[in-house]
Amino acid sequence: MAFPKAVRLVEMSPRDGLQNEPGPVVATAIKAGLIDRLAECGLAHIEAASFVSPKWVPQMADAAEVMASIRRRPDVRYSALTPNLKGFENALAAGVNEVAVFGAASESFTRKNINCSIAESLERFAPVLEAAGQHGIPVRGYVSTVLGCPYEGDIAPEQVAAVAEALYDMGCYEISLGDTIGVGTPLKAKRMLEAVAARIPMPQLAAHFHDTYGQALANLYAVLEEGVSVIDASVAGLGGCPYAKGASGNVATEDVLYMLNGLGIETGVDLEKLVARGHWISARLNRANGSKVGLAWSSNC
Repeated sequence: MAFPKAVRLVEMSPRDGLQNEPGPVVATAIKAGLIDRLAECGLAHIEAASFVSPKWVPQMADAAEVMASIRRRPDVRYSALTPNLKGFENALAAGVNEVAVFGAASESFTRKNINCSIAESLERFAPVLEAAGQHGIPVRGYVSTVLGCPYEGDIAPEQVAAVAEALYDMGCYEISLGDTIGVGTPLKAKRMLEAVAARIPMPQLAAHFHDTYGQALANLYAVLEEGVSVIDASVAGLGGCPYAKGASGNVATEDVLYMLNGLGIETGVDLEKLVARGHWISARLNRANGSKVGLAWSSNC
């Protein structure tokens, strides 16, 4: 199958990138500044916040303040993670354009993460989907551990497909398939995608790959060949998974964009500006830039 002519990049750094950042809570002004700077690069879909209990995710405690502080652009979709109805109501009040619910293909991961079974987790999302439908808010569904689980090891592609189909049937317009601990390889990624695409149209699928074993770009190339045209990524490679020891962040948006540019795939995103944004947030967090492209470009300046 030919590569897609265009890819929509979904920028995860303000939420998935910052939610597990160690140390002091990142200032609201920095979070809002990051979102605004990312939008200036041409990114049209940014996951800006997570409306969850501050007890469990203290870095996201100021979600409403962040949404109130950004300079909204009419051409940008600002989304937020909302695990339950209360989270959805708070996100709606904050003016998000889209919400997301988060499931897993692993029973063990689901129980350790949210203390319930996969079936019970899906039941919890039903009120969110219903309320979102009443307000005309699109819902994106995440399926984590699609290529491996820290507790169960390999996950059967059919198990991934079953959870993805359940979310799709509930009303999620798009399903993001997450290699949460970054253990996948290209052949595993293709086999997983084949199973899911047998149940859900390819245009409604997205790839969300972490880079723990340095395989994220190879895995993305593999699923691009199969027709995936939506990719989740995080500037400077920010992020990780608190439930997966050693799991690094999402693949860096700069690295993905460099590859897509080389393949002649349109994104509408300015790589030079994006590299600068990666350096900006890395400096604010006092951490190394996790983007190979960002580091290479800075060394050549």
